[in-house]
This record gives sequence, C-alpha cells and structure tokens, in this order.
Amino acid sequence: MVRFLDLQKVTQKYQEEIHEAVSRVVDAGWYLQGTENQKFEEDFSNYIGSKYTIGCGNGLDALIWIYRAYIELGFMKPGDEVIVPANTYIASILALTENGLKPVLVEPRLDTLEIDEDEIERHITERTRSILIVHLYGRCAYTEKIGALCQKYHLKLVEDNAQAHGCRTQDGRRTGSIGDAAGHSFYPGKNLGALGDGGAVTTDNEELASVVRALANYGSHKKYVFKYQGRNSRLDEIQAAILDVKLKHLDEDNAARQSIAKRYIEGIKNPLVTLPVTLPQEMNVFHIFPILCERRDELQEYLKQNGVQTLIHYPIPPHQQECYQKELGGASLPITEQIHQQELSLPISQVLTNKEADEVIRLINDFK
Repeated sequence: MVRFLDLQKVTQKYQEEIHEAVSRVVDAGWYLQGTENQKFEEDFSNYIGSKYTIGCGNGLDALIWIYRAYIELGFMKPGDEVIVPANTYIASILALTENGLKPVLVEPRLDTLEIDEDEIERHITERTRSILIVHLYGRCAYTEKIGALCQKYHLKLVEDNAQAHGCRTQDGRRTGSIGDAAGHSFYPGKNLGALGDGGAVTTDNEELASVVRALANYGSHKKYVFKYQGRNSRLDEIQAAILDVKLKHLDEDNAARQSIAKRYIEGIKNPLVTLPVTLPQEMNVFHIFPILCERRDELQEYLKQNGVQTLIHYPIPPHQQECYQKELGGASLPITEQIHQQELSLPISQVLTNKEADEVIRLINDFK
C-alpha cells in the first residue's frame, strides 16, 4: 500500500525531539501563552522573514483575524470586496464572509492552477479593498503584476500561506512575508504540521499585529479589559513546542518533497494525464502534487485497486457549495469547474520513498 500521507512516519522521523519538547511543557506546568509560544513565534518570524508572528487556534482563524483587524482599524468595513481565487479551499472564502466582506471570485490559470493575474484588474471596483492570494498546493501564487495592482489601487495584499511553508518567490522572499499580512495553518498534514490544530498570522505591521493578538485573546490586551469583541483562539504550548522542533527540519523535509515531485515530473508519461507546469524548485514546496485527468474518477479507482491512495483537492468548488448558493451560486467559472472535475492528488511527503514513487509512476503510465 502506498499511503497518500503517512503521518505516523512523519512524526516518528523526529520523535525523540518531539517527546522531549512535550515532556518539557508537561513538566513546566504552564500550558498557554508561555515561553514555548514566545520562542516559536520568534523562530517562525525569523524563518518567514516577518517582524511579527501571532499564534492562534488554526489557519481559518488566522485569516479571520487579519480581516477583522483591518475592520477594527478602519481600513475596511462590512460590504467591502476582496479578490480571491475561485478554486481555493473554502476556508479562504469563510474568512471573508465571517467578517461581512464580499468575496469576488477570479478564475485561475489552467496551467498553474493559481489565480490568473491577467483577470484580476477587471474585477476591481471602488469597493475593492484587498487581494487574497492563495499559495495553493504549495506553489507560489505571487507575481509582480499582482503586487503592482495592489499599489495602483491601494489594496491590502493578504496571503493564505496554509499550504506553502518554506516556499519562496522568484526574488527569494518567503511566502508569508510578501504581502501586508499572511495566515498560516499548522494542521497535521501541512508541510509544517502540529499534532493537532494550530495557526498563525505573520505581518510587519505592529499595529495590525497588536490588534490580531488581542482579537485572538477574547479581544483583550490586558486581563479582564476588553477593547474588542474577540474570541478564544490561541496556540497552546505543546503545539508551539512541537512546531518549533519541526521548523528546524522544514527545509530538509521540503527538499524531500521536491525530489519526489521531480521524479513524478520526469517519469510520468501518459497523454491522458496533465502534470503541473514546473517552476524553479524553491518556488514550489509541493504540499500537494496535483495532476489533471478527464477520466479522474476512473484513474483514482484504478490506483486504489492497485494499492495507491489518492485524494481530490477539491471535489466541489466554493461557488457550488450549498452554504454559498445565496452569495456565489450561479457564477460561471468554467476553468475552476474543470479543475475540480479533473484534479487528482498523488502521494507526496517527506517520508515517501523513491520505490513507492516509482510504483505510482509505473501504474499511471500503464493506465489506458
């Protein structure tokens, strides 16, 4: 069996360091907002290249707090519009509607699966306040044209970096440090994954960081004094300690993923299968390795019958989800719909072996 993602093996890779970190927290007797959070936030900021990191409960909350903070600071108000890729995971959309903001869906490019920079400007109106780029599948979505559009129209550039920890732009910056703020997810399956839920916001803006930290702590800067109507969304000490262990190995783990991806790209030769367009290696950390196939469901079943686990990211696009029929239903997004009908994610991780990858390649090449 070639598993899609063997989390047990991923954890075992650094189990001695993880056990030591967990024991240290247990023995310390301090489990929230302590020294482990402080250290991880400092280390993550240094790694990403941002001045501030604020740990929170999960990646969705991270995005929610960014936009809530912009509303509290007066940069946005409910009813304002945010440009967002149409083929993203639903969390990107939820973060906007949670704040009363209007998501404006823009089609991706079929060759990159990322937001089409050439389609953005015609969707910008006098109510547009932000562009939310999503580094989907671990691939850098930022382009100089997107940055220029943000400057031209005075828009906040926010990154959904949930899937791209360690990824870089063409000029060498880490994703998560490119825009005005970024949301990160540490869901266990992510390239930098906790042993439970976790998330963070990164930014260079001190005022924004201060408001985000308060919002995630019931709306409070000072105990029992509440400036905002916030929520409880904090990264606990155990998860912070575990993440700090895994952060030290992130580049090594990403290199292993990139090696498997290179093997797939060079080895898969089947006219029924479309592979992702390659980028310089550092610009894609391959959280997911997506392929497109018109006979996707048949291919998935064939691989399953031959012992290979795959997943679909994602079977139903946001605008076709039941919960968004009022806001987004009826939209015509053919490229997004094609991707969601054809996308299949192959096994990829830092613990997948070359032998397992070669078996996946062999099976796909034999698929008729």
